[in-house]
Amino acid sequence: MKVLDMVVAALLAIGGLNWGLVGFFDFNLISALFGEASVISRVIYALIGFGALYEVGDFAFGFKAMQDRWCETATVKH
Repeated sequence: MKVLDMVVAALLAIGGLNWGLVGFFDFNLISALFGEASVISRVIYALIGFGALYEVGDFAFGFKAMQDRWCETATVKH
């Protein structure tokens, strides 16, 4: 699950940076790299959307489980 968390974090960073570029400079990096309405662009947007849904669900319903995955001290019993 740590790998999935890292992939989701990378996707959300890419999406956030892209939206920042759109907001500040009216420049869409994903469209510039892969085409305005290409299949690859749509797949990237869909993956970013799924990543956001995963992160919201993980935060809302599984925050303790995520914390246990990342904090080794949380799983150590004294």
